[in-house]
Amino acid sequence: MTQNTREVSNHQQGVYKRVLLKLSGEVLMGEGAYGIEPDTINRLAEELIEVSNTGVELAIVIGGGNIFRGNMGTASGMDRASADYMGMMATVMNAIGLQDALERQGANVRVISALHIKEVAEPYIRRRAVRHLEKGRILIFAAGTGNPYFTTDTAASLRAMEIGADIVLKGTKVDGVYTADPVKDATATRYDTLTFTEALTKQLGVMDATAMSLCRDNHMPIVVFDVTTSGEMLRAISGESVGTLVKEG
Repeated sequence: MTQNTREVSNHQQGVYKRVLLKLSGEVLMGEGAYGIEPDTINRLAEELIEVSNTGVELAIVIGGGNIFRGNMGTASGMDRASADYMGMMATVMNAIGLQDALERQGANVRVISALHIKEVAEPYIRRRAVRHLEKGRILIFAAGTGNPYFTTDTAASLRAMEIGADIVLKGTKVDGVYTADPVKDATATRYDTLTFTEALTKQLGVMDATAMSLCRDNHMPIVVFDVTTSGEMLRAISGESVGTLVKEG
């Protein structure tokens, strides 16, 4: 990369150098009720590449709720640890699917798994992950933290700290955090900003309490935005006012 190209990239990328994007598995379903919808994952890959091309170092933690959630298993009597491991493997499936969609559009991608599945993913080594980012590769972190009893929200917060991200972006199907469920309550209003204490005290469901506390204690801001709306991801990456910003008071 020439100096001029580097200056252009730095100008385009805006306020963030390195970002951790948390995606729910449900985002991959599109309008379906299960699994991965091809048009949806291809559109998402296109937007991720657009973001990466600005020069932002992009890491992704992806959930597995479109395939299997640990609490689905425990609700039917399954051992919690066994159910959570199944959920982790669902995130690996999503990670490989997203990697394929990105690579078909020319991106340089690495899947890094907290569970050792060397045939399809690299093992998680923090220094190697950071090096991939420095080389401009898109990273997809799979299998959560590798431990049961922890959500992918917590994995996203943890990985954000480990790689030295500037911010956690949580991409959902809702355009921010509301006073109540906007689907069930027509009077619900969206917060533009929240403090960590407000989000935890009011139990607003930004992330689970462990993830929120980890971000609060390490001064890691969170933006919750609608990843299904075209262009919102790029706006969020650029530091524009999108969705709900959760930060220290």
